Amino acid sequence: MAKKKLGLEDLGGMVFSTGSDFDAGEYNKETEDETPPNKHQLLEAHFSNKGRGGKTVTVIKGFQGKAEDLIELGKQLKKKCGVGGSVKDGEIIIQGDFREKLIQLLQDEGYRVKRVGG
Repeated sequence: MAKKKLGLEDLGGMVFSTGSDFDAGEYNKETEDETPPNKHQLLEAHFSNKGRGGKTVTVIKGFQGKAEDLIELGKQLKKKCGVGGSVKDGEIIIQGDFREKLIQLLQDEGYRVKRVGG
């Protein structure tokens, strides 16, 4: 059985330094990504049914910014399509094949949207 290599995250977020001018407070700041304006975002609209028991879904990928903003966008899209869905791993998953409708809705909001796949 192979030994697992330890990474920096296994140190519990500690940073070691021998420098006398080291400021630990500088490394403890959590940086939260600001959500760029809609016109600066390029989203991808995918159609998928793989790994979902044959059910079709539309997946929106490429959103950059805060997780709260992604969740809010997902809620708006689900509501406007009148279907269920979820937000996982930085992707918005909408139940059903609503790719064309979602592309139009996102473009109306100012996003640049690319249709990916068949």
